[in-house]
Amino acid sequence: MTSRGDDDPAAGHARTLLRTATRHSGPRCAALCLVSIAATGAGLLLPAVLGRALDLLLAHAPATRWVLCCAGLVLLLGLLDAVQTVLTGTVDARTTAWLRRRLTGHVLGVGPRATDRFGSGDLVARLVGNAAEAGTTPAARAALVAALAGPVGGVVALGLIDWWLAAVFLAGAPVLALLLRAVSRDTSESASRYQRAQGRIAAALAEAVEGVRTVRAAGTEGRETARVLRPLPDLSRAGHRMWRVQGRAAARAVAVAPLLQLAVVAVAGVLLTRGRLSVGEVLAASRYAVLATGVGVLVGRLAGLARARAAARRLGEVEAEPATAFGARRLPDGPGRLELRGVTARRGGRTVLDGVDLDVPGGTTLAVVGRSGAGKSLLAALAGRLADPDAGEVLLDGVPLRELRHDDLRGAVGYAFARPALLGGTVGQAIGLGLPSPSPGRIREAARTALADDFVRRLPDGYDTAVADAPRSGGESQRLGLARAFAHGGRLLILDDALSSLDTVTERHITDALFGDGPGTTRVLVAHRGATAACADAVAWLDGGRVRAVGQHEELWRLSEYRAVFGEGAGPGDTGDSDVPPDPDTQSGNGEGHDGMSIRMRPAAAAGDGTAS
Repeated sequence: MTSRGDDDPAAGHARTLLRTATRHSGPRCAALCLVSIAATGAGLLLPAVLGRALDLLLAHAPATRWVLCCAGLVLLLGLLDAVQTVLTGTVDARTTAWLRRRLTGHVLGVGPRATDRFGSGDLVARLVGNAAEAGTTPAARAALVAALAGPVGGVVALGLIDWWLAAVFLAGAPVLALLLRAVSRDTSESASRYQRAQGRIAAALAEAVEGVRTVRAAGTEGRETARVLRPLPDLSRAGHRMWRVQGRAAARAVAVAPLLQLAVVAVAGVLLTRGRLSVGEVLAASRYAVLATGVGVLVGRLAGLARARAAARRLGEVEAEPATAFGARRLPDGPGRLELRGVTARRGGRTVLDGVDLDVPGGTTLAVVGRSGAGKSLLAALAGRLADPDAGEVLLDGVPLRELRHDDLRGAVGYAFARPALLGGTVGQAIGLGLPSPSPGRIREAARTALADDFVRRLPDGYDTAVADAPRSGGESQRLGLARAFAHGGRLLILDDALSSLDTVTERHITDALFGDGPGTTRVLVAHRGATAACADAVAWLDGGRVRAVGQHEELWRLSEYRAVFGEGAGPGDTGDSDVPPDPDTQSGNGEGHDGMSIRMRPAAAAGDGTAS
């Protein structure tokens, strides 16, 4: 049983979406409704005109005008049907496009949380397939008015010919009403199951396509195919149920409708023998009986609307996920000081970050290290408000990120990722993504800083090469992502494992350029290599979702547990004696790090509290 909008936010959002979508194509929907009603009206007039022409012909009276009226009505019906087809296609296309724009913008406004909840494959299925089905709703509703007008007009016409004819038909009308109600209910339920199964297949297919190299290397193509197609039996059962529902409805209609038509024609025949009806009126009555029992059209319309409502509800589930809200405060001038105060974040029912406190002075570099699952990437997402904490707050130059205007926040924070998505038509546009008017000089300078300029110039059209036509390795993609972050500028730069695919020489050159920027840019790096952590002003060591320690890499390296984060071997910053005990001042929290960054040691959190970083 479907919940009302008050109890089911998705259903409420679905109704709002469909109402707004209908208003978007309001004039065309109104025109479609008028054309459909006009076609229904012409169809209702035709039997009466045919009956009148027949009576005149049988009486050998002049019937030319009535025959021409019949021909005119037939031509008009053909014209109206063509206009109705064009309007239906136009309204469907406009509504689908509007729904896709609306939902795409909303998904991007929600951010990574949407993908975490629904999965990328299921989201694509909703925005493509479900939006197309839901987009048929306004046109279907407009056509439904005409589809209902046909049977109602047929009953009225029977009453105008003789009230006995209408009475006979209405005696069996409740059976038809119950039939239509059952069709709408059962189709909606089976359509929902069908679309859910489609979404599961799309989600599994997206995962398989993304990991196609892994599948190929493991030789598990058959197993992966079986996993992707595992929901097929559910899809088949739901599809067969939809067809059975409509098939049973059609069978019942075939059984009930002819009986009502025969009853009307039989009564009309009796009235003909008694002289109350003419032959033409009997012909008209037989046609009106067919129109009045036209449940076939109604069954199709209602089934289509039920599928569209089920699709709209799946869109409503996405719409119900709240988009990120921004404040109205402007970001004041400042060095880019980043603060995390009591930040707690949960994912999948688990606490990934638990009461994290960090203070990153403006113009300094903080490396965030920790084992897999410590919450490093989530901390990086929170630092630039790609996600919001469940408790605590994040501040930039003293202003909570939640209170900042969208443009101020995004203009102040730049990001680079381990696997950057290179969006834009050309390589140059991908590097300048998000900039209001990126100059070629700025783009090339950023590419040179990221050591990407040489290989970009070797592309067929250089910076004007289409991204899709630019072959590149994982390291080259990372360098383009870094170039985009460098071109962005801003007072806070966050690199989420953005150096992981680079060779050690390239990484060293980029870190030298990155850390040599001087004051004005605060940098937060998720680091997996000791060499990267050693270049930072300070290191925040995450363990089990909590800050185990904050200090310089050389001092933390004295701790065996810290060395275990990178492996037990010596590395950059190693003192040469891995058994040297930690500095007492560092252990007690009295030391001072570079540029005033405090060095603090804290008890480690219990292992296993986090998720993959």
